[in-house]
Amino acid sequence: MDMMATVSSMLAMQASGTQMQMAASFIKQNADAEKSAVLTLLGAGQNSSANLGAGVGGSLDVSA
Repeated sequence: MDMMATVSSMLAMQASGTQMQMAASFIKQNADAEKSAVLTLLGAGQNSSANLGAGVGGSLDVSA
């Protein structure tokens, strides 16, 4: 194997490693975004009346 083929092979492996790191980063970002969307839809970690004005729902009769 001549020197240029060796150098070319090493550069290709380095570029492949960079591509894999970028792909892993994108996958993690997408997973984080999906997790955030699901938690938002489920209302996890939030008070369901957080966006309501003061006193709204305070005297709700649920016994009937």
